[in-house]
Amino acid sequence: MRALGVLDGLLQSQRGDLFPWVPVLFGIGVGLFFSLKFEPEPAHYLWGAGIACVALALLWRGDRQDTVVFLGWTVLLIAFGFAAAGMRAHAVGAPVLQHRSYGAVEGRVIAIDRSARDRLRITLDQLFLDRIAPDQSPARVRLSLPEGARVPRLGDRVMTTAHLMPPQGPVEPHGFDFRRHAWFQQLGAVGYTRVPVLIINRSPRDLPVEQLRQRLSTGIRSQMPVATGGFASAITTGDRSGIPQVALEALRASNLAHLLAISGLHMGLLAGVVFGGLRLLLALAPAAAQRVDTKKLAAVGALLAASAYLLLSGMQVASTRAYIMVAMMLGAVLLDRRALSLRAVALAAMVILVLRPESLLSPGFQMSFAATTALIVVFGGLRDRLTPTGPRWQRMAAGVVLSSLIAGVATAPFGAAHFNMISHYGLLANVLAVPVMGALVVPAAVLSLCLAPVGASWVGLALMDLGIGWILFVANWVAALDGAQGAVPMPPALVLPLVALGGLLLGLWRGRLRLLGVPVLLGAALIWHGSPRPEVLVAPNGGIVGVLTAEGRALSRAKGHGYAAERWAENDGSLRTQAEGAQLWQLVAGPEAPGKSVTAYLAATDQRLIHVIGKAAAEALTVCAADEVVISAKSVAPVGDCLVFDADALHRLGSVQMDAAGRWTSVRDVVGARLWSHDPVRSRSYQLQQ
Repeated sequence: MRALGVLDGLLQSQRGDLFPWVPVLFGIGVGLFFSLKFEPEPAHYLWGAGIACVALALLWRGDRQDTVVFLGWTVLLIAFGFAAAGMRAHAVGAPVLQHRSYGAVEGRVIAIDRSARDRLRITLDQLFLDRIAPDQSPARVRLSLPEGARVPRLGDRVMTTAHLMPPQGPVEPHGFDFRRHAWFQQLGAVGYTRVPVLIINRSPRDLPVEQLRQRLSTGIRSQMPVATGGFASAITTGDRSGIPQVALEALRASNLAHLLAISGLHMGLLAGVVFGGLRLLLALAPAAAQRVDTKKLAAVGALLAASAYLLLSGMQVASTRAYIMVAMMLGAVLLDRRALSLRAVALAAMVILVLRPESLLSPGFQMSFAATTALIVVFGGLRDRLTPTGPRWQRMAAGVVLSSLIAGVATAPFGAAHFNMISHYGLLANVLAVPVMGALVVPAAVLSLCLAPVGASWVGLALMDLGIGWILFVANWVAALDGAQGAVPMPPALVLPLVALGGLLLGLWRGRLRLLGVPVLLGAALIWHGSPRPEVLVAPNGGIVGVLTAEGRALSRAKGHGYAAERWAENDGSLRTQAEGAQLWQLVAGPEAPGKSVTAYLAATDQRLIHVIGKAAAEALTVCAADEVVISAKSVAPVGDCLVFDADALHRLGSVQMDAAGRWTSVRDVVGARLWSHDPVRSRSYQLQQ
């Protein structure tokens, strides 16, 4: 009772606006759903409903103490978050291809983008797949096209022959799970084609908004150079397929890639330019200005412009969040209320989490809300404590530097955790590029749109070209500086939740309790710094093996299976290429093995690792010893007591790893049996929900 009294005193003394904590508690429930290693059954949801009823009873009690109310809302929101994630996971359920296949593919083009290897890709729905029954056909597939292939239009019905496979699991047990991402995209197969794509039907009325986006994007790129045109189409319509890979890498290295995402910066600038422009035009007509409230009329016009921009952007997480906040800001202008607050951020987060609970795990959601929350908290605190002094241009310059610094610090842990890279000169690049984005590029985009009906959009596009050219110059210059990028290892799963909790305590709580955020953040940093990387990593198909050495990760192959090799290097916090990693194999190489097999000595467990490469080597391996570990992309059955991870075992387990203590862990051990894990348990769960 004494402990409850102390807690009640803390809550009462530090009581404030708890609404910003609503999406946090809801997100905890979503996170709990995704952290499970089994698929919840109906009984689990019934238990959750019972817990929610208990929470409601707490809220409706006559005793309205802060502690009871807070605990009631906490339990209720966590239960709702868990249930919402489960409902969404089952609602998007669709068949997933269970094996590799080759044959005819026919479908409607609904998306066009580029892969990390700069390959053009199309996503198809309304599918017909050769030798696959309609009720077993995936809802969507994504195909990489050959170099120089003709790009179809959105809405076109196309046909080709393609190699298809199920979405692949993580390249290491704790890595990014593409299968989960694909499940919520209803992407049941991925693959590639080496032949032209045939257009068998065009439907100009199909996907009208998407076709308008594509026409605008094509029109912009046709009137501008390749690099600047691809950038302009990305910030206008969300289409990044036209950005050269070199420019994209420079933007990432200089921490300017966020300018490509249609987010708060773009939506806010667009709404601000339209709002200010309309007020200026209305002020030039005194008769109108005297009869109507020009400020509110301009707010309505800006809201309509932001709504149109949201549709053109494809309604991604960042653009949806930005639109909700802009809509609340303009709505506040219409109602004569305060526009920007943490409540607006919380409402935007809540809307997105209710509609797309899976977005909680995406870097876009995490970085977007981290930056926005930090900016509002810091600038809100400065507004209450400091009085602006000095010339206007100095205050504007200081604001740009400070906002870039705040956003950079807030998003750095999330960016480093997801992308394993830190841009050391990102602040410099943003200070040089962001003002040009706001003062020239976005206003020029609005001008181009306004002049399009009279055929003079080239004026705005020319100004956009100047501004984007400067941004790309800054990106290339900063990316070329010595030490522009630094690599960091992948953190354990616990780190990012701790970072988020620590940041939220510091930013949202009131009173002395907020200082608890400091040890939480320090604890996250210590866990990240002290977490070792796996001693041995095995690719999901057994095609490549990586062994950790004092010089870095040694790879068993210099070519092939490059995706796994690249991800391992990133997760290790290394900038080495696959060829450089293969040269390190000599540091661990053991005695020769039959056929093309390569061997390594595992000092941590005093074992010999044999990586069997090719069919002939698999057939030549007939015996093995108890102190040996056999890795093979083919099925093998050597006589002996060795540990074997062959094609059959890896198909069941996914990629595997060994830690310094000699313990082996598989993807199945980490992920468990979920809807998206493509195993018999998952298949039964999918059939049940049908």
